[in-house]
Amino acid sequence: MGFFSFRTVAAEVRKQVSREYGSPQMSKKRPGAHQPVPLTEVVEPVDFEEYVSNHPPGAEQGPLRQLLDFPPDDLELVLQERECPTLEAALPEEECVTIHPYVHQRYSTTHAAHYSEQKKEKQRGLVKQTFELDEADEGRQDDQDEVKRRSVCLDDTPRGSWASSIFDLKNSSPDALLPSVLERAASEDMDRRNADARQQGRHPDLLGLFPAPDEDEAVERCSIPEIPKEHVGQRIMVKCLSLKFEIDIEPIFGTLALYDVKEKKKISENFHFDLNSDQMKSLLRPHIPHTAISTLARSAIFSITYPSADIFLVIKLEKVLQQGDIGDCCEPYMVMKESDSTKHKEKLEKLRSQAEQACSRLGRFRMPFAWTAIHLLNIVSSMGGLERSDSDSDTERKATWNERKKKGFERMSVGDDVCSFTTFRPATLTVTNFFKQEGDRLSDEDLYKFLADMRRPSSVLRRLRPVTAQLKIDISPAPESPHYCLSPELLHVKPYPDLRVRPTKDVLEFPARYVYTPHTRYRNLLYVYPQSLNFSSRQGSVRNIAVKVQFMAGEDPSQAMPVIFGKSSCPEFYKEAYTPIIYHNKSPEFYEEVKMKIPASLTDNHHLLFTFYHISCQPKQNTALETPVGYTWIPLMQHGRLRTGSFSLPVSVEKPPPSYSVLTPDVQLPGMKWVDNHKGVFNVEVTAASSVHTQDPHLDKFFTLVYVLEEYSFPFRLKDVIITEANVEAELKASMAALKGALLDTCVRFLHQLLSKLILLIVHPPVIAGQIVNLGRAAFEAMALLVNQIHKNLDGNQDQHGRNNLLASYIFYCFHLPSNEPTSPPGGESHYATLSRATGRPSSLNLSRSKSISNSNPDLATTPASPDEEVQRIIGNKAFERCSNRMSAFLESSSFYSAPTRQTLLHEELALQWVVSTSTVREAALHQAWFFFQLMVKSMSHHLFLSSRLDVPRRQRFPDRFVDDIAALCSVYVPQDVELVERLNSSLAFFLNDLLSLIDRGFVFNLIRSYYKQISNKLHTAQNPSALTALRIDFLRIVCSHEQYVTLNLPCSTLSPPASPSPSTSSTTSQSSAFSCQAQDQGVQSMFELSAPFRQQHFLSGLLLSELSLILEPDGEGLFFLHKKAISALHSLMCSHDADPRHIDSQVRSHIAQLYLPLIPVVMETLCQLHDFTDTSPPRARHVSTLADDGDPDNSSTISQSVAMAIAGSPLPHSKANPFALPTAGRQGSTLSAECSRTLLVCFLWVLKNADAALLERYVSDLSVLQINRLLDLLHLCVSCFEYKGKKALERINSLTFKKSQDMKARLEEAILGTIGARQEMVRRCRERSPYGNQENVRWRKNVTHWRQNTDRVDKSKAEVEQESVVDGNLATEVSLIVLDTLEVIVKTVVVSELKESVLGGVLRVLLHSMAGNQSALFLQHCFATQRALVFKFPEMLFEEDTELCADLCLRLLRHCSSRVASVRSHASASLYLLMRQNFEIGNNFARVKMQVTMSLSSLVGMSQNFNEEHLRHSLKTILTYAEDDLELRDSPFPEQVQDLVFNLHMILTDTVKMKEHQQDPEMLIDLMYRIAKGYQNSPDLRLTWLQNMAGKHSERGNHAEAAHCLVHSAALVAEYLNMLEDCRYLPIGCVSFQSISSNVLEESAVSDDILSPEEEGICAGKYFSESGLVGLLEQAAASFNMAGMYEAINEVYKILLPIHEANRDFKKLATVHGKLQDAFNKVYNQVSSPERMFGTYFRVGFYGCRFGDLDEQEFVYKEPSITKLAEISHRLEEFYAERFGDDMVEIIKDSNPVDKNKLDPNKAYLQITYVEPFFDTYELKERITYFDKNYNLRTFMYCTPFTLDGRAHGELHEQYKRKTILTTSHAFPYIKTRINVIHKEEIILVPVEVAIEDMQKKTQELAFATHQDPADPKMLQMVLQGCVGTTVNQGPLEVAQVFLSDIPDDPKLFRHHNKLRLCFKDFTKRCEDALRKNKSLIGPDQKEYHRELERNYTKLKESLGPVINRKIPQLYRTLPQPSTPTQR
Repeated sequence: MGFFSFRTVAAEVRKQVSREYGSPQMSKKRPGAHQPVPLTEVVEPVDFEEYVSNHPPGAEQGPLRQLLDFPPDDLELVLQERECPTLEAALPEEECVTIHPYVHQRYSTTHAAHYSEQKKEKQRGLVKQTFELDEADEGRQDDQDEVKRRSVCLDDTPRGSWASSIFDLKNSSPDALLPSVLERAASEDMDRRNADARQQGRHPDLLGLFPAPDEDEAVERCSIPEIPKEHVGQRIMVKCLSLKFEIDIEPIFGTLALYDVKEKKKISENFHFDLNSDQMKSLLRPHIPHTAISTLARSAIFSITYPSADIFLVIKLEKVLQQGDIGDCCEPYMVMKESDSTKHKEKLEKLRSQAEQACSRLGRFRMPFAWTAIHLLNIVSSMGGLERSDSDSDTERKATWNERKKKGFERMSVGDDVCSFTTFRPATLTVTNFFKQEGDRLSDEDLYKFLADMRRPSSVLRRLRPVTAQLKIDISPAPESPHYCLSPELLHVKPYPDLRVRPTKDVLEFPARYVYTPHTRYRNLLYVYPQSLNFSSRQGSVRNIAVKVQFMAGEDPSQAMPVIFGKSSCPEFYKEAYTPIIYHNKSPEFYEEVKMKIPASLTDNHHLLFTFYHISCQPKQNTALETPVGYTWIPLMQHGRLRTGSFSLPVSVEKPPPSYSVLTPDVQLPGMKWVDNHKGVFNVEVTAASSVHTQDPHLDKFFTLVYVLEEYSFPFRLKDVIITEANVEAELKASMAALKGALLDTCVRFLHQLLSKLILLIVHPPVIAGQIVNLGRAAFEAMALLVNQIHKNLDGNQDQHGRNNLLASYIFYCFHLPSNEPTSPPGGESHYATLSRATGRPSSLNLSRSKSISNSNPDLATTPASPDEEVQRIIGNKAFERCSNRMSAFLESSSFYSAPTRQTLLHEELALQWVVSTSTVREAALHQAWFFFQLMVKSMSHHLFLSSRLDVPRRQRFPDRFVDDIAALCSVYVPQDVELVERLNSSLAFFLNDLLSLIDRGFVFNLIRSYYKQISNKLHTAQNPSALTALRIDFLRIVCSHEQYVTLNLPCSTLSPPASPSPSTSSTTSQSSAFSCQAQDQGVQSMFELSAPFRQQHFLSGLLLSELSLILEPDGEGLFFLHKKAISALHSLMCSHDADPRHIDSQVRSHIAQLYLPLIPVVMETLCQLHDFTDTSPPRARHVSTLADDGDPDNSSTISQSVAMAIAGSPLPHSKANPFALPTAGRQGSTLSAECSRTLLVCFLWVLKNADAALLERYVSDLSVLQINRLLDLLHLCVSCFEYKGKKALERINSLTFKKSQDMKARLEEAILGTIGARQEMVRRCRERSPYGNQENVRWRKNVTHWRQNTDRVDKSKAEVEQESVVDGNLATEVSLIVLDTLEVIVKTVVVSELKESVLGGVLRVLLHSMAGNQSALFLQHCFATQRALVFKFPEMLFEEDTELCADLCLRLLRHCSSRVASVRSHASASLYLLMRQNFEIGNNFARVKMQVTMSLSSLVGMSQNFNEEHLRHSLKTILTYAEDDLELRDSPFPEQVQDLVFNLHMILTDTVKMKEHQQDPEMLIDLMYRIAKGYQNSPDLRLTWLQNMAGKHSERGNHAEAAHCLVHSAALVAEYLNMLEDCRYLPIGCVSFQSISSNVLEESAVSDDILSPEEEGICAGKYFSESGLVGLLEQAAASFNMAGMYEAINEVYKILLPIHEANRDFKKLATVHGKLQDAFNKVYNQVSSPERMFGTYFRVGFYGCRFGDLDEQEFVYKEPSITKLAEISHRLEEFYAERFGDDMVEIIKDSNPVDKNKLDPNKAYLQITYVEPFFDTYELKERITYFDKNYNLRTFMYCTPFTLDGRAHGELHEQYKRKTILTTSHAFPYIKTRINVIHKEEIILVPVEVAIEDMQKKTQELAFATHQDPADPKMLQMVLQGCVGTTVNQGPLEVAQVFLSDIPDDPKLFRHHNKLRLCFKDFTKRCEDALRKNKSLIGPDQKEYHRELERNYTKLKESLGPVINRKIPQLYRTLPQPSTPTQR
């Protein structure tokens, strides 16, 4: 592709370009020189091929050259050898070999599975960044231990001694000084130096540090299908170790097989084993010529595809035939014991000799002996999974059958999920019980009954007497690739290191249900199962019957073939096999399995011959050992089909006549005698496991007809039809149509052959009788229906694009164009071939998909045209010799027609057939479009290779007709079915992606454009447009995943707008700038916007960015999942650039970044929708400006705060008329989730990092102030978003991180939108239960995917967390450095313009913000360098205008001066020193910096948790050192001023040391902060700082009321000083205005005016000493009151705030405030009745003991959270002080009596804690009406202590006194602290009668309350009543009356009390009566009796009280002198 040298572009770019002040809408609507095309339309792409040919790559040298055009080796053909699993080839000798080529793609844009492995590898090499945060975590622990050891003493004053402090400072050591700090250099040099330093050691790929894109979105990832291989299930290995019987007299032979009881099916072939001793084996030597090693196997591997709880391993034992039935022969084994051998010596000898005789005579024959079964589930589940390591894991275990059985039952019902045969722990079993075989119950049917019975607890088998033996076997999961294994055909499976070792046999599985896997190995096995024989009507001596089975090639006995597999310890193959014999049984049953290896090509003469013999067990004279008694046979081939199934055969008495084998025994041959009148008396079953014989009539017919055509062997008899040239076409078409009737299982097994034959018929139309017969259409239809059927029925076996793996692997590995075969490699092994995109490059790039592509030729001439020479040459070279037998055609489709052929090209024919197909076929093909697309692609690429057309220009590679067909195919109609649309969409996308490598790329771009248009037209009418948009993104994402994506976007072209035909005058003048020459402005500007030229030139990236831009439009319909999709697409593309080794060069990267430049304005537009990451940070500057509250302040995710900060370009927060109000600030469009925002920002940063700096400068210089500020906001957000969280946080994050919940949200949304993803879910679910355990693509098995997201797992190892934090730290550092680079670019462009005032403040804010976060030492060094340069260049920005910036800068610098990291301290102290120096140089004094630094230190000390004064002391010393070393200023007053400041700071530090000590004691800490704040009474700024610190501390602990009061105090303080400055009538006049909120506020009233004049430089300069500051504080106070539930106080706060808003006519604010007031009053109103508001519980705490230091003998009232129990606070304080003083040193005084100090142990610390209640005088209660009134502004509290005169606490009624203690505190609660000193204490003592009066009053109140409660509560009422009138109430009302009222007291002082009590009782009885009346109205009939009882009790009570109540004291009614009781109050 052409390259006009990049230098020319750069030169143009550097010309002067104007700035633009224009519309804030930024680039989207900027008028251009050409008519803009809306983003919703797709522009016409550049003609790619023409462009490339006009710009040959020769012009450009170096790394950029590769971006110009595809490399010459873009596609290449790769032959992949088909791996042969066995040492020998499995093919029969006569087979020929095939190779399949496959096309391969070199690079892939999809970042792939390898990508994350490679990424991890890269990440391991990262340097660990140093973070203060992590250092602090490690250091914090030591500090805490140290604090605990210190004492708890507070000095009287918060300040230490001045002298000692200076002494400490002078003796500390400074940090290293920075070399060139004091030198003065030109700013250009400084910038250059800084820039070079920043570029050192940068991380090249940003996205390598960011989490990989979300897997669920990776639609472009297409897993390579698995290489076709034979199916294997879960494999278990069974080893037979030993078999011992009680008596050892004869050889015993064993067989193992698996049976599934539920399916009633034998699910494996037999495995024969022989564990006999050599001595026993020697008995049979005469009968065994030699022993093959393959028959000595003792271990077998069984495969189980469908594991279930019903599988048994059945073990059958046989012995040599001997006289007597089975029972007799088993008898000795049951009765004789080894231990009794002496007893039975003779008997044993006799048995031995009998056995020897039997072996020598009958050694060839066997008889059934015994059997047993092992229930596999028990093994698997009882041995547990691998993770269980129980103590009894002794693998050796005896398992009698009963015990095994018991264990099995509980688990039986658990179902299939228990049965995984891959992970259990290996077990060694000893089977001890065998059951003897019963001659009449040997069939499989009987076996299933036995097995089902075995599982029952009361099994019949248990009652039988067992044959005792010991069989030891090992069962374990089979290893992945076991050594020394033989396949079922006895081939040696690799690895097989030594052929002499005893082998393990792979046992062939007969799966319980269908297994859909194509054959890939040659297999041709036949199994014969004789089942039963009925000779009951046969005359003569036929009792011990054996059946001999033979496989005959002809009728001569010598033609028996040696194809029958031997069993154990015998030759490998035999010519015959005998069934075991049942003694004296004329109609025996058999269980024998005869396994044969049959030839590949069978003729009509091959047959099975069965000969029946009578065996004479006793040696008799003249009696032969075996007498033939019958014959029958089965011809194996019939009409070209193998005969299998169940047969019931008649048996002939004599030998069959010649040429019998072609007929079946059913035919009644003349002159033959048959047993039982030619009835079927012998039942036998024949099954085949064959890759040669389909055993399906439809497939057989189709293959046979194809064969007939290939061989041209007419006529041919097929069943009852004779096939001739005339009818072959019709028959063949009929057989293709009939294929859909074939069994799916069989179709799948022969899938490769079937498809190859259909393709053959399409590509080589056969020539019949000289005419070409076109079978293309029929073959295409058959193929479409077949493919569709496979899809529909096997939907569990698909990848995420809905492609069936079987079909995909066929195309990828097996498909090849039938004619032009590449030459076959020597050695004749088989290959897979695939076309591959060259392999010379690193494999880490994930060769992600087979690439291939398509075209059509409808020229179906009826006569053969001459094929071009090319094809003839190829065919000539590669003519194959034909194989002799016709079955080979079934094996591999590699034959050619010998007749003259006309070859059509497959892709052309496919496209044509598809375009012209009828609706049903078209529908079927559409459903599986991917299959035909891929087939076409592969065909096209093979065609290009084989015809060497790859060098031909792309436009001439394929005929136009074919290209037209493709265009027709691509404009498919969009069907209704959602799932189908989704599939079609991705199929088409992959197809177009592939075409980009094969045909004219401009044509493909136009196809993309037209597809886009189709979808756009549908969007307006669709019910669900977002689903279509999602499809479009998926489509685009797949197309963009092309490996040459960058080249396709012409990254090196300049944007030249197409010449406008008539340049209109308006278009030239419409530019907003008057200066620029328009062309260049257009040049740079259009590179940064989605202009028409940009989208034409960079077609694909233009589409992607337009899509993103439209979805992100704030008022657009972008739903959550669309945001995620679009952003994810962009992210994964950028990841692929970062991971691509071709794009390492920075020049290349900057060209790639050009493709994404418009992303910058797009993201700037979405600023207000991004998630606000700044929110989690401490409220740094929340109330900066009045603009900040534009949005709803409650809405935390908008970025109002930071936006406002940066906008306040005019730094004064009061500016009412802000010159640029953000058009989008308040709008809340659809906000992006945190995850999407984060990804979008990382992409934005990627562009900034890789883009050319000069271009960025030009772009920024064109932006308006508003836009630059918006860019600054974005950078501000980036810093917050990627801030390092620290190792601790990573350890805490549990697996259910935020991300997952967001994913669920996305899933939900997708589901609600109905469509996208719903079927993905379904596919996923099918996948989980799919039986294809091993065929699933990695993509779907989340548990094995190595690209799993980090967040998926909870239990990360320590090393992983460590590594994660290293990556996280590097990401944060890199992001911050990119931000820093960008800030430098902004500063550079701003310097030359006149915009600097308004923008520089913003730059500095972002810089300060980045300093504020957790940053690495590396970044901070660069950050400080930039900050120093900025202050050096623009000192006036800090010192003349905005105090706030200066304050912030001082705070940040100081914070870093106390860093643990020395290098950070060095830089921070240098920066701070230079700041002072610069301030001094401007005004000869640095009051401003002084004040700000002092305040900063105070707030730092108050807020920071892990503040370390030691480190700060080093920094202060460093600053002193700089001052001493600064030669220039040595003679000025500067050094001295520095020294003063440093000493003052040091004093503040000493305060902090104390605070450190009390870090753990919140009350003490707040007290100390309170004292420090008090110490600053004369320094308003510092006092304010400390009040804010206290507010922060309270908020942290949830004390919102206290926090609110701190803020009210702050506001009062500010009000005082504002009042001194100016008399403003709407502002509060000072503290007095705040009295209604709290009486405590008055302490803020200003110290006299003469001490402070607010005008002095640096005083009251903080941001809060302003009207907006006051408003902010009040707003915060109201918010805190709201959180505290004190809604009434909110009203008082707003009373002060409203006049300010009214004066400013700020109606928006007024509306908000009144809204909040309404909420507050509603809450008060709604909660009056419900006791939901709890304001606090109060306790008096007394401290006693000298250990408490200052606190000794102090009493406090503590305010605790509501509903705190006494026990809780006691426990808290006791535990706290115990930790400090030691466990046994702290005691709690349990009572509330006055404490006598002398009685206490002086070494201990005592606490006395008492619950107290607020106390009000009667007059107070009149005003304190509501619940709030009674809980606010509290100063007096009371507690009561009962006592008696003799010292006990409680006594009888008449001796019970009570002490009331009333405490008064120094301030009212709530206050700015939670504990307040008690300043006054008063006691009242009540005499017994007064105590009684109080009790009675309380009871009466309770009654009244219960009676008048609304709604009424009958239960409550009855409880109270019962307590008042119940008869048995101790010390009840009656007793009180009797004690105090029965006699008139002697002491006249008590008369009044007596009378008062009497009146109480009167009231009491009246209330009882009311209560009873009320109760009567409430009760139901069931409670009537209870009520009567209450009434009776009441009457009794009234009668008893009557006399007492009515007795008046006469003296009271005479005039008496007034008694004065001292105790009364």
